[in-house]
Amino acid sequence: MLSIKKIVSPMIKSVLIISATLLATSTFADNSQQSVQLAQLTDGFNAETTYMMSCFACHSTGAAGAPKVGPGNAEAWGPRMEKGMDAVIANAINGLNTMPPKGLCFTCTDADLAALVEYMVSSSN
Repeated sequence: MLSIKKIVSPMIKSVLIISATLLATSTFADNSQQSVQLAQLTDGFNAETTYMMSCFACHSTGAAGAPKVGPGNAEAWGPRMEKGMDAVIANAINGLNTMPPKGLCFTCTDADLAALVEYMVSSSN
């Protein structure tokens, strides 16, 4: 007999990913005239906390092909890092494939996103 937790947990993850993607799409469509952000970290920015709020849903599970984050996942980042850190950061800022621009961190500056990428890559060794 399947437990409710085994059924509901994957469903909740799927709903959260779909909802977040739809929110990102509509938010960026409404804010196409966004102002240019300065390249400095936001006051009080914490890469680990922000990762848990904005990146964890996809990067902890590998949803939609996202490279997993955590010890032992360096191989998943290898092909991306061959392009260089700047290219990986640019992908996080602009979005790539199913990842929306800024990876759902709507308050992140470009420098915040760079710190997030560096955190994810270094946490995966």
